[in-house]
Amino acid sequence: MRILVTDGLEAEAVAKLRAAHSVDLVEADPKQLPEIIPNYDALIVRSRTKVTADVIRKAAKLKVIGRAGIGVDNIDVRAATARRIPVVNAPTGSTISVAELALGHMLSLARQIPEADRSTKEGKWEKKRFEGRELHGKVLGLVGSGRIGAEVARRAAAFGMDVVAFDPYLPPAVAKERGIRLVDSLPALLMQADFLSIHAALTSETKGMVGGKELALMKRTAYVVNCARGEIVQEGALAEALKAGTIAGAALDVFEREPPTGSPILAAPNAVFTPHLGASTHEAQARAGGIIADQVLKVLRGEKPDFAVNSEVYG
Repeated sequence: MRILVTDGLEAEAVAKLRAAHSVDLVEADPKQLPEIIPNYDALIVRSRTKVTADVIRKAAKLKVIGRAGIGVDNIDVRAATARRIPVVNAPTGSTISVAELALGHMLSLARQIPEADRSTKEGKWEKKRFEGRELHGKVLGLVGSGRIGAEVARRAAAFGMDVVAFDPYLPPAVAKERGIRLVDSLPALLMQADFLSIHAALTSETKGMVGGKELALMKRTAYVVNCARGEIVQEGALAEALKAGTIAGAALDVFEREPPTGSPILAAPNAVFTPHLGASTHEAQARAGGIIADQVLKVLRGEKPDFAVNSEVYG
């Protein structure tokens, strides 16, 4: 069978696929992809390629779509499901990398590392200006505590943080096992948190869930960290809260629109940004590539994959 990989894949993952099937590595643009997709039995993408309903409609032979990462925002899952094409992803590939980045952002905010770096490079020595805060003894509020949230909680505990979470889907017994104290509402979490770290999936329920009203509930000394999905936080409201001093700072790895050209958040004070680097480590990319290769090969062998986003195609 023929497999099309459009956004690059690690050599080991490609070798694993080629041991069983023919693999083409083509950085197809939006116009080219619908033209060539009828020739392939499987498609593997990362985040660049948009797998639209039109692409899926023209994929006469397609048996599986693989996303070498977690989010499937760039894939029309509904259209794939209608064609009974499984969409598989690699939800565990970047878990450690995203958790480490979230903690890195917390430290950057608490100790003002980016600003102190710039100041020192400018020849200044502003020790008094950059007096920071410890993570120890602070309340870490998690919005979402699945795989990534659990890893963040584990690392936060090592810093001596008190971990609290709002997650309606996390069983109390599991939360206790992870050292997480559950609260029953988002406002209750916001009022306690010294650091708010977002790790929820983007759904109709979570889209825009942190806006001006929510930020107003937080301590003026609190920080917001988002390494999940940009649309969960209302950027305009966050920018206003930072300008007004409603909260102390924010760190974003994700944005409502990427790149965030023209977003008011870029001009906000006390903010640290990274260009969606959560999964951008050598280890995470290698893990994701290996996982997605395994998942695609399972489907092509007629087996049920472990990580089907639309498992309903299997009845």
